[in-house]
Amino acid sequence: MKHRSDYAYSDQPVNWRILLSLWPYLMEFRGRVIAALVLLALAKGANVLVPVALKYIVDHFEAGPEQAAMVVPVALLLGYGLLRFSTVLFSELRDAVFARVAERAMRRVSLRVFEHLHRMDLGFHLERRTGGLARDIERGTTGIRFLLRFTLFNILPTVLEIVLVAGILFVTLSPAFGLAVVAAVALYALFSVLVTEWRNRFVRQANRLDNRSNTRAVDSLLNYETVKYFGNEAFEARRYDRDLEEWETARMNNRLSLAALNSGQAFIIAGAITVMMFMASDRVAGGSMSVGDLVMVNAYMIQLFIPLNFLGFVYREIREALINIERLFRLTEVPPRVVDRPGAKALRPRGGEVRFEGVSFAYGPQRPILKEVSFTVPPGGKLAIVGPSGAGKSTIARLLFRFYDVDAGCIRVDGEDIRDLTQDSLRAAMGVVPQDTVLFNDTIYYNIAYGRPDATPEAVHRAARLAHLEGFIQSLPEGYDTLVGERGLKLSGGEKQRIAIARVLLKDPPLLVLDEATSSLDSQAERSILEALSEVAAQRTTLAIAHRLSTIRDADNILVLEQGRVVEQGRHEDLLTAGGLYARLWHRQQAGAEEGPLPASGPGA
Repeated sequence: MKHRSDYAYSDQPVNWRILLSLWPYLMEFRGRVIAALVLLALAKGANVLVPVALKYIVDHFEAGPEQAAMVVPVALLLGYGLLRFSTVLFSELRDAVFARVAERAMRRVSLRVFEHLHRMDLGFHLERRTGGLARDIERGTTGIRFLLRFTLFNILPTVLEIVLVAGILFVTLSPAFGLAVVAAVALYALFSVLVTEWRNRFVRQANRLDNRSNTRAVDSLLNYETVKYFGNEAFEARRYDRDLEEWETARMNNRLSLAALNSGQAFIIAGAITVMMFMASDRVAGGSMSVGDLVMVNAYMIQLFIPLNFLGFVYREIREALINIERLFRLTEVPPRVVDRPGAKALRPRGGEVRFEGVSFAYGPQRPILKEVSFTVPPGGKLAIVGPSGAGKSTIARLLFRFYDVDAGCIRVDGEDIRDLTQDSLRAAMGVVPQDTVLFNDTIYYNIAYGRPDATPEAVHRAARLAHLEGFIQSLPEGYDTLVGERGLKLSGGEKQRIAIARVLLKDPPLLVLDEATSSLDSQAERSILEALSEVAAQRTTLAIAHRLSTIRDADNILVLEQGRVVEQGRHEDLLTAGGLYARLWHRQQAGAEEGPLPASGPGA
């Protein structure tokens, strides 16, 4: 079965129609595009006239001793210099005018992809390979810049120059010279395209292996601590080196095929110039052409083949850019599984009642998780969810957040089916303290303020105090400006969890979800945090997912899950009296024994 995250590794042929998808981005600055094309034509026109001016200068000196002794007309020399300067000036002006178009197109596309990735469901992000995805986004945006620049400012100008040169030689010298130019260019282009098509497989293979090695490296570095725990540095290095070895071979094939392309192109260029010079020399000797004409032909051929010399490179890169852009655009076409219904309305919390009605859910046909789960949390009530690992506790929180949609049944908040609500309004009404807190690689202040980015510093400091963080922060040399490191690795588990709690306290939502919110805290810190959470939760509807049963004794209702079903529910004392699964878990924990985790992994917990 092909995952949606495999979109970027397809070897489908290039879709040249992808060029049309860039048209709207160009039209945002229509005036600049037209001005750039005009400047392009002026630059090429000036460049094509340079050999003509050179011809007249040479013919002047060739006219005879008397005329050669005369001063060369100043206007002719100034014109020659002005044409050379104009070629560069118009090209630079063209680049300056068009720069805004290219950069804005990259900005628009990058933002479009970024927003789409955040709209994707949790399943997509669990399947993705971050390193390869980041590399494909980078290649795609770079491809847009390359495509816009080289298609407009290399391919089109070269075609225009070929037409102008062939026309000038056809009219001023003879049709044979114009036809010879067209034939040489056609042979060069055909060879470049055929060989480039052949070697594109090496380029694609090198890119695919580059993606794989980059993904391997990022994954290993993100799991740095796990690598260290098991002393697997050498194992990781060997796996990475195996990927690099395959990438090295692909790159070598790429370079050897490039050498063959360049050698063939050089042979065609040299052959074409030689034939044209023989033709011109024969006519000069016969008196039908001047030495200036010969110099003009030579200058045109050199001038023409300079941009053509890059044709193989440009064609290959444009082709690869199209592939990368198509991957990028294909990413935006991957539909999210969780979307707002047409006409979805915003949630306006009225107390925060939460109700699960016969909810069933599976991560796949072979992985059923929840089976006809029903419960109600009244406004301001606290429901605790407990059970063995893999029973489906965290899945309940994910379904409430609409990271996934239920397979059967219904989830209601204040009587509204959450599928009829906008996702933004639903999530704005909820706050979560996850079991595994991952922080941004920024300051402590930034990570707390993320709960409400427009909050005042006083509000951020108050949230830190409520989460019992202020003493810890004040002990740091840089205080709130302390960087937490990648994924918060510079902080302990308890410190990260308290930042997560402070972030939720700052958000101040009517619904709270505590997913093992104190699992990384010591007993003293846990008591302090539980007191703070109890104060905050007193006015809010709260779902507390817990492993330590001692933390949820005060819950209004305790839901006991086993294999995705509700097997018991009630208050702490009532469940102990019943002597069921909850009582066994409680006595096991009180005796100091750890519950042995059942075979389960991933999002089924």
